[in-house]
Amino acid sequence: MDWLRSALLPLQGSEFAKEIDLMYMAIFWLSVVMFFALMVPMVWFSWRYRYVPGRVTPHQTHNTALEVFWSVVPLLICVGLFFWGIWGYMHFAVGPGESMEIQVTAKKWLWQFEFPDGTRAVNELHVPVNKSVHLVMTSEDVLHDFFIPDMRVKRDIVPGRYTEFWFTPTVVGEHTSTCAEYCGKGHSDMRAKVFVDTQEKFDDWMATGGDEWMKHPPEEWGKIQWDQKGCATCHTIDGSKSKGPSWKGIFGKAEKLKGGASVTVDENYLRESMLQPQAKVVDGFEPIMPTFQGLLRENEIRGLVAFIKSLQ
Repeated sequence: MDWLRSALLPLQGSEFAKEIDLMYMAIFWLSVVMFFALMVPMVWFSWRYRYVPGRVTPHQTHNTALEVFWSVVPLLICVGLFFWGIWGYMHFAVGPGESMEIQVTAKKWLWQFEFPDGTRAVNELHVPVNKSVHLVMTSEDVLHDFFIPDMRVKRDIVPGRYTEFWFTPTVVGEHTSTCAEYCGKGHSDMRAKVFVDTQEKFDDWMATGGDEWMKHPPEEWGKIQWDQKGCATCHTIDGSKSKGPSWKGIFGKAEKLKGGASVTVDENYLRESMLQPQAKVVDGFEPIMPTFQGLLRENEIRGLVAFIKSLQ
């Protein structure tokens, strides 16, 4: 019944998803059968042996065969499900040796991905279709959880240690990952786009970052980066206060820094703040912004500067 599976579960985006869905549907139908096997007799007996004045019902303490049956059969079912589950877990935990390894760093509130050649991306994971991918993950601050529903993969990311999983994507297109462990104020915004590309498109993205930026005016491309790179979690664009200075009307303004000095917000200051955020910290704010050195391409920096300049 694929129609029911499709209604209950997300798209099957990986080979592993088929195994997970098979077990899920098996447990679902087992639960349906067990529900009716228990509820129908219960309703029948409730009606059949309801209290009626003057009725004498036979008295029986127990039925040994029935008691053995309803104790042993559920036990065997649970043991069977356990071994089915542990087999899937072990298969999921150890990936093929030829998998492409990608380092994942979780931080409040964004995802950073580092590819084998050193290429980095924020909130944007590109993987080739039909090639196994091995994610090695850690956290810079609190407990996070990397979850890609379409791939049926999910694993806690614990500060101070590495966790990992692997999957083989099979459906070309855009998918979504989320943080499935509450990690603070920006938890619900901690999402990343997972792009499953053809090998040719993946190679092009690794080399150039793709050509999407050429389809947008600089300020519009900058707004996309503000949303995708996690800038929105700390920098508002409407003048309201957040963890970092609001971008509205900031360009050309003289900002007071910690220590008493001041600086004019121009293109050079904005670029330095993205790549070396601790160099000049605005008074009244904590130095919590991570560096985006190596995470922002030149077209993305130019877009962000253009976007900030447009917020007057």
